[in-house]
Amino acid sequence: MKLLLKKDVSTLGIVGDVVNVSDGYARNYLLPQGLATEPTDANMRALADERKQAEERRRLQREAQMALAGRLNEAEVTIAAAANEDGVLYGSVGRREIAAALRDEGFEIDPTSVMLHTPLRRLDNVAVEINLSDGIKAEIKVWVVRSKASAEEDGDASDVTPEEDAGMEAGADDDGSEP
Repeated sequence: MKLLLKKDVSTLGIVGDVVNVSDGYARNYLLPQGLATEPTDANMRALADERKQAEERRRLQREAQMALAGRLNEAEVTIAAAANEDGVLYGSVGRREIAAALRDEGFEIDPTSVMLHTPLRRLDNVAVEINLSDGIKAEIKVWVVRSKASAEEDGDASDVTPEEDAGMEAGADDDGSEP
């Protein structure tokens, strides 16, 4: 069934596009939701201005995503995770953790945009692809490092400076004040 889109539908197209969809999809979703209508000449003329506006929005959005991809290509994030002495994580680092680390760096990235095939399970540095939209991709470097709590449990004091170590032995709090 051929329909004229009245609103942008991410899987089909933008306003003003004439699309061919199955009868059930048209009857059960597009038409009841007011997303599409019959592709008559009058309807097409009525949606011509909206189509121009939609094309302009898409152009601006694409430019913004290209700029974001350029900034992301230079980005590196560090995620601290608990690991054993062999460098194997007790849990894993997945899409949500990477997206949260990027959010902390000032990048609003949806976890579904992070192209991570399997969760990270070792202390390592990995290049991870971020898929912003069709054809716009960026690659970031993710460093998975041992968390301080994990280092203290293993007796590894390499992350602690001698001054911090002396303060901890003396019973000082993290802020340097005495109890």
